[in-house]
This record gives sequence, C-alpha cells and structure tokens, in this order.
Amino acid sequence: MEVKRKFEVAYLQEALEFLQDIEDKARDKIIYNIDKATYVMDPKLFKKLEDTDIWEFRTQYNNKQYRLLAFWDKTGEKDTLVIATHGFIKKTDKTPLREIEKANNIMKEYFK
Repeated sequence: MEVKRKFEVAYLQEALEFLQDIEDKARDKIIYNIDKATYVMDPKLFKKLEDTDIWEFRTQYNNKQYRLLAFWDKTGEKDTLVIATHGFIKKTDKTPLREIEKANNIMKEYFK
C-alpha cells in the first residue's frame, strides 16, 4: 500500500531565510519533521493555533523549540498547499501574538 502525501509545502522567502540562518543539524531535523508531517497528521509536528487560521510546524532540537508558521491554500486545482510564512525560536510556552499577527498579515497579502 502506497502512503500518499496529504499536502505539499511551499516556503516563502522569510521562511527560507530563517532555515538558512540556523545550524545545519537543526535545519535538517526541521525539514525532516515537515516532510513527515505531510504524510501523517501529528499535532507534535503540525498543529493549528487556537482561534486562528494559522498552523505551526513544530520541532524541538537541542533544547530549543523551532517553529515555522503556516497557512493552508486550498484554492489550487491539484494538491492542497501549505504555505510556510516565517520561522522563529520559541522562548515561552505560548506562541507570541506578534508572530501570529505577522503570519496573518502575510496570509492576507498572499490571497490578495
């Protein structure tokens, strides 16, 4: 039985820059987790933030919480696409409101 990818991921420029700026092993683990999340809906890897349309790719590496925020684009004819907006290292239990607002603004601009 072939396992099907549930969605594709596209990285906006700021998400790519975040990935380029972190250490190689952390980047490798983040990319591995994002790829894995495209096959299995595991909230440890990919979770919807409460009361928003924003989701976060989640990776813990070397006692740091890495997050890439994202949103769904279901307007395409083929596959469902998840757009990764930007990333950050999480320092508190809650995702900072300014990061969620930033992802929301990017999403609004994307759909214009």
